[in-house]
Amino acid sequence: MARGSDTFSWHEFIRQEVVSVNSPLLKSFYASQNFPEDLTLDQAEYVALDFETTGLDPKTDEIVSIGLVPFNLKRIKVAEAKHWIVRPKCKLSDDSIVIHGITHSEVSAAPRISEVLEQVLKALEGKVVVVHYQYIERQFLNRAVEGVLGEELWFPMLDTMRFEAMLYRDGWRTKLKRLFGSKLVSIRLVDSRLRYGLPRYHMHSAVTDAIATAELLQAQIRHRFDESVRVTDLWQ
Repeated sequence: MARGSDTFSWHEFIRQEVVSVNSPLLKSFYASQNFPEDLTLDQAEYVALDFETTGLDPKTDEIVSIGLVPFNLKRIKVAEAKHWIVRPKCKLSDDSIVIHGITHSEVSAAPRISEVLEQVLKALEGKVVVVHYQYIERQFLNRAVEGVLGEELWFPMLDTMRFEAMLYRDGWRTKLKRLFGSKLVSIRLVDSRLRYGLPRYHMHSAVTDAIATAELLQAQIRHRFDESVRVTDLWQ
C-alpha cells in the first residue's frame, strides 16, 4: 500500500513497520506511534519538532540543529524542550549561516547525527509529532535515519503550514489570485502566528521555532477545530 494513495492507512503502515524493521530503536519508536484510532485532539500528547539545515535539498544537504518541545492543548512544557547542534559532513554555506546563525566553530565541536539520533527518537516516542512544513522534517529525518541505521523512517505528522494552506492556498479565490498574478497570503511560520495574535519571536533557532510551532497549533485548534476531532482526521 503506497503512502499517499487513497486507500493508505497510517495505522496499518505503522503496525507493519513494527514487525518488519530490524532496528530495535525503530521498533520501539513505531510501537509508540500506534495510537488509538479514536484519539482526539484534546487527548493527545504532542511534540513540536524543527530542524535547521545546510540547505533545502535532503539529498545533498544535512541537519545542523534539532529543536523539540513536548506539549498538549493546555500547556507547552518549555522546561522539557531539547536542542542539539550536530556536525554535518558537508561544509556550511555562508547563506545558511546567515539564516540559522550557527557558525563553523559551533558545528566543528558538535557531535554527528549518529551520536544523538537515539536521544531524538526517544524524545519523540509516544507523542504526535507536529511540524511547520512537513517536507523538511520528514525528508531530512528519514535521510538521517537511513544513513545511520540503514532503514527508512516514515510516520504521520500534523503540519501547521498545511492547516494555513487549507485556508489561504486552496479554493477558488486562490486560483483566481494565481491566475491574475496577485500576491498570495503568506503561510510562513512567523506570518501565520501573527494572524492569531501570537507574539513575534526571533525565528531560525530550532528550539524557538519548535516552541512557536507548538503555540501555533494550539491557536489553530482553538480557532478552527473542535477539540473532539480525531487526530487521524488531520495528520499526514
